[in-house]
Amino acid sequence: MRGRAINLISNNKRVNTFINGIIFGDIGKAPEKRTFPGNWCYFVMDKLNMKEKKLFLATEEEMDFMPIIPLNESDNESLNDIDIPAELPVLPLRNTVLFPGVVLPITVGRDKSIKAVNEAYKTDKLIGVIAQKDSGVEDPAITDLEKIGTVARIIKLIKMPDGGTTVILQGKHRFQVGAITSEDPYFKAQVILLEEEQAPKNQDFQAYISNIKDLATQIIQLSPNIPSEASIILKNIENPAFLIHFVSSNLNSDLQDKQKLLEDPKIQSRADMLMQLLQKELQFAELKNKLTNKTKTELDKQQRDYFLQQQLKSIKDELGGDTNEREVKEMQKKAETKKWPAAAKDAFRKGIEKLERMHPSTPDYSVVYNHLDLMLDLPWEEYTDDSYDLKKAKKILDHDHYGMDKVKERILEYLAVLKLKGDMKSPILCFIGPPGIGKTSLGKSIASAIGRKYVRISLGGLHDESEIRGHRKTYIGAMPGRILQSLRKVRSSNPVMILDEVDKVGTDFRGDPSSALLEVLDPEQNHTFYDNYLELEYDLSKVLFVATANDINHIQPALRDRLEIIDLSGYAVEEKIEIAKRHLIPKQKEAHGLKDLDFRIGDRVIEKIIQDYTRESGVRELDRQLAALMRFEAKEYATKEKLKPTVSLGDLEKVMGKPRYSNDIYKVANMPGVAVGLAWTYVGGDILFVETSLSDGKADLKLTGNLGNVMKESAVTALTYLQSNAKKFDIEPEIFLNKTLHLHVPEGAVPKDGPSAGITMMASIASALTGKRVKPYLAMTGEITLRGQVLPVGGVKEKILAAKRAGLKEIILCWQNEKDIGEIDSSFIKGLKFHYVRTMQQVLEIALA
Repeated sequence: MRGRAINLISNNKRVNTFINGIIFGDIGKAPEKRTFPGNWCYFVMDKLNMKEKKLFLATEEEMDFMPIIPLNESDNESLNDIDIPAELPVLPLRNTVLFPGVVLPITVGRDKSIKAVNEAYKTDKLIGVIAQKDSGVEDPAITDLEKIGTVARIIKLIKMPDGGTTVILQGKHRFQVGAITSEDPYFKAQVILLEEEQAPKNQDFQAYISNIKDLATQIIQLSPNIPSEASIILKNIENPAFLIHFVSSNLNSDLQDKQKLLEDPKIQSRADMLMQLLQKELQFAELKNKLTNKTKTELDKQQRDYFLQQQLKSIKDELGGDTNEREVKEMQKKAETKKWPAAAKDAFRKGIEKLERMHPSTPDYSVVYNHLDLMLDLPWEEYTDDSYDLKKAKKILDHDHYGMDKVKERILEYLAVLKLKGDMKSPILCFIGPPGIGKTSLGKSIASAIGRKYVRISLGGLHDESEIRGHRKTYIGAMPGRILQSLRKVRSSNPVMILDEVDKVGTDFRGDPSSALLEVLDPEQNHTFYDNYLELEYDLSKVLFVATANDINHIQPALRDRLEIIDLSGYAVEEKIEIAKRHLIPKQKEAHGLKDLDFRIGDRVIEKIIQDYTRESGVRELDRQLAALMRFEAKEYATKEKLKPTVSLGDLEKVMGKPRYSNDIYKVANMPGVAVGLAWTYVGGDILFVETSLSDGKADLKLTGNLGNVMKESAVTALTYLQSNAKKFDIEPEIFLNKTLHLHVPEGAVPKDGPSAGITMMASIASALTGKRVKPYLAMTGEITLRGQVLPVGGVKEKILAAKRAGLKEIILCWQNEKDIGEIDSSFIKGLKFHYVRTMQQVLEIALA
């Protein structure tokens, strides 16, 4: 539909008054009014100013023609009502086609056209209107005009102040140009009137008409510039021919398509062609409406955001300025006091400049702000002063932890070098030992001894390497790695940093954190540690890293190579008694409100708790048992308001129940085939029974007890050695051919592996084959070979302490392990007898004596 023309009706109230006067016969009190035959049209031109007249009556070349509807189209003047002469003046039209019955205002500007209009208006007011083939031709010739046009009546002729002439035409009848009778001063031609076909009465044609109305109505609804009243006008047009002409005139189609509609003599064919053009225009209107709505939605959102931002700005101004500006100024003020490297300073300057250009509501604002905030919070080149008082450091370490002389010596050595040299790269220490012996708390004592800040990072179960190196700051929820987060928290670049449980770092599809730790824990690299979030290098060389682990075998080899390993073995009974008296009992007294009450727990009571109620290398279970004892004492005092001055051995069974562990099982002389071995686990040393029995059958060796491959191979090696040396040990060779040996290690639910049970399995098999019992109170550990050699094993201190806890008296070891025994305090192994052997024959001579 002709959107621009209708828009004039809907948007300009004064012009609308004029149009309503034409269409609806709004009489009013206009100074000039005139009625025209066949139409209720009144003109109220004097009420319009010049600007409005120009808006409505544009020039012929510029305007979009606006057809006007005569409401009495069913009563149009027929050929009999008007006398159409054989010769008429011709008015060429640009950009449009006039259809019969349609009213069209046109501003005439060309001299020939003005003369033709004036001549026709003086006579019978009839003129022939023909469309130009090419609207770009300024002075058309006869060949530039179409052959078929419309006879029109000049309803109104208006002289404009600028010399132009405006005419309002109403199409009457189609005609064909005969002969051109005159070209000067205007075109004049003979006209041949074309017969109008009557509209068919069949249902097909009625369907065409109904469909044309529906399509036109849909286009009106999709066009925001067309008032909704236009659809009402359409519904009220009853004459099919006029409906086709009116809709055709308002089509937004090419001039050629409109001319074809005018030239088509058959009304049904004309209706079919019009319907196709309407379908095309409907599709275009739907697409245009879709794009318009989308653009409008985006524009509305932008306008809404702008409006809200302006309001927010006004509120901020009332409150004392823009928050963004204040934040930037505060950051710049903080930055002036920072002592950071040139690269960090340059990066901060660029970030601030970027932040100043950004609006706080943009998504990237918070990303840049948080990054700059981290840079300001990090302790660039900020260090605490170390305490070089070695005596004071030793006193603090001795006060906090009993024993652990090797670790204390290492820390004092580090302090001594630091005192002499003034600066050195911090060592990367790794404490290896069973749980509960104080590895983590030792790190805190080290920090206290040398006057540094303390921070702990738990690595147990860590799977994502980004936890170490940080996430890239462009990700949603990105954060720096834990290393930098910890430094940010303690505000020091040289703290004591505990990397707890470094052996329990996981590996999966998200990366390998232990590999990320390689850079952190390498003294040659960590002075340029790169965090993905910070995107700058940071110096970690002054940080004293202390890693802790239970099992060194679970640490990645490349990482293990960077660590200074310090083995921390479990505590002896004597050490546990001292730890309980110095640390655990005072702590539990205070925790249970018994600090001010005077009662004591003797050494014998503590020793009985350790031996009968705990089996551990550390002191965690002992701490829990002492807590149970304190709860009992607290209840007694709350009930009776007094306590016994001393906790006796008899009180223990009342508080803790029957003893959980007994050493008697190791002291009893067992049947032949049973030997006691010593094992190492990540929780400390332990006792291991090895049982062997003989049964009739084919020569075979059965192994049970959830044994690993190494233990199975040790058992086969022991049997082969005994078989090849049977006569030396008084064993009948035939027994290997008709007896089945079954070797079992109890506690089958626990996996067992390692070579250290080699001599124990050999002694057990030899005892079963010879029928001799293994000496009671005896335990052994060592690896064997087919040549009969005994090889050294590891974890000796833990194994010896386990034997002492179990009440064993004698221990067989490889001669090369004698040096390990020398490192154990002699008071801890008092009462134990050690046999150092070189061959498996020596083992059997001692064990089966």
